Amino acid sequence: MYKILHKEILSEVNKLMVIAAPEVARKTRAGQFVIVRVDERGERIPLTVADYDQEAGTITLIFQEVGKTTMHMGTLEPGDELATFTGPLGHPTEIKNYGTVVCVGGGVGIAPLYPITRALKEAGNTVISIIGARTRELLFWEDKMRSVSDELIVCTDDGSYGRKALVTEPLKELLEQRDGEIARAWVIGPAIMMKFCAATTEPFKVPTIVSLNTIMIDGTGMCGGCRVQLTDGAKFVCVDGPEFDAHQVDWNLLLARQRFYLEEEKQAVEQWQHRCQLEVD
Repeated sequence: MYKILHKEILSEVNKLMVIAAPEVARKTRAGQFVIVRVDERGERIPLTVADYDQEAGTITLIFQEVGKTTMHMGTLEPGDELATFTGPLGHPTEIKNYGTVVCVGGGVGIAPLYPITRALKEAGNTVISIIGARTRELLFWEDKMRSVSDELIVCTDDGSYGRKALVTEPLKELLEQRDGEIARAWVIGPAIMMKFCAATTEPFKVPTIVSLNTIMIDGTGMCGGCRVQLTDGAKFVCVDGPEFDAHQVDWNLLLARQRFYLEEEKQAVEQWQHRCQLEVD
């Protein structure tokens, strides 16, 4: 069992948890993920690592309550335990000194972007970061991202904080102003955001890396649930990723696959909420 040591409520739907998992923390690198189960009857869900402390033996996760399992997980408190905690999984980010790089995080994607940005900065890169969310309430870790960036641009869709813009707008401006200077970009966030960021960087021929969070079951490449179509064929996010060349991803197919189980997910939430209400009554 894996004990929850600390919990923070970042917004109405975003939660942070620090988990005691020394064996996982000892081997974790930026860009990797874990698969967790809340209890013995729960489903297995992938969550990209937001931070890790190898000396303390802890993994930090930030998740958004969008389905039954994440909602259930959000009810847990320090002292509670997760049934299983498997990882680190996937390939770590390829970190080297590229020169000037851009790191773009949208919504809860800011969380897994942070350790990548930190590692890139430690490797000697000049790091320009862009973070955004729908509203100010959904923004988090601005100070942490600023501490590992040479420049930080903050956006909100509704203009409630920072610049009123989608993250693609300052990204395009940077590419135009520093044409030929930016060596590489990392983008993590909702699939639709990553799709349009990829379309923004492609004309400038800037290699762009995205971290995909797809439907996943076993995390070993056997079930095929996390399949993603690239220009050179199908890959599995769990064993070939989670990072891929953004310009090779079939974004329309990826977005369609994410909608496969919407009805089942809705039913699972309704059943869980009904059961919780019965327990309260």
